[in-house]
Amino acid sequence: MSTLVCFHAHPDDEAIATGGTMALASAAGHRVVLIVATDGELGFTVEGEAETPEALGAFRRAETQAAASILGAHRVEFLGYHDSGMAGESSNDDPACFAQADVDETAERVAAILREERADVFTIYDDHGGYGHPDHIAVHTVGTRAGELAEVPSVVWATMNRDKIREQMAGAADLMSELGDATSDDPPKMDEEMGSPEALITHGVDVTSVVGAKRRAMVAHRSQIGDDSWFLKLPDDIFAVAFGHEWFVDPANPRPADSPMIAHLL
Repeated sequence: MSTLVCFHAHPDDEAIATGGTMALASAAGHRVVLIVATDGELGFTVEGEAETPEALGAFRRAETQAAASILGAHRVEFLGYHDSGMAGESSNDDPACFAQADVDETAERVAAILREERADVFTIYDDHGGYGHPDHIAVHTVGTRAGELAEVPSVVWATMNRDKIREQMAGAADLMSELGDATSDDPPKMDEEMGSPEALITHGVDVTSVVGAKRRAMVAHRSQIGDDSWFLKLPDDIFAVAFGHEWFVDPANPRPADSPMIAHLL
């Protein structure tokens, strides 16, 4: 059996971006390891869940452990850096935040885990962090170097399928109209630079068979994905369409234009 190591910036990123892939790998008998760079203490917080960033950080570590258990992860490691906040915020300049961490030093910490686990496949984010978040970009930079240091055979970028998102959002207005007041949160807006164009994506993993586990892992992050979140108000069938595939780019092995995407990572 193989070992899959997934590197993420904040609690809940793992459930949303690679949760299905992790669950599939675990169910198939592979070892699954999760590395989380920060406690996500500057992320969105459901009202009343935590009084201070410190309390929130501890809360979110516990939520991540619960989500990882649902997804079948065998090990969870937290690097302990401060959340950098969204791009352009003053928190980006905090010397203790992940975006300011020394790349080589941090990469060696990650590489030590990769060596210990004898990682076969290592997932990081694409080169712009999916949507430009400083911590996601740092995962890409640090993860790329860590993969080199540990000589991991396969380092792939977790991304979003920009073309599929456009297709899905074209019909989202009708769905949200039907939901009406059932959700208090608007769905994310489509940024033209979000994710990757389908032509660059090498792996499209169908996770619909474990999408229920993926949804439960998202629910476990209750301090930031509340009951009124649009994520969780989606009907099961629509949720499966929106979150039933996970997308990856293998930069070392681009996909020829006439070749289909690879359906699995392991």
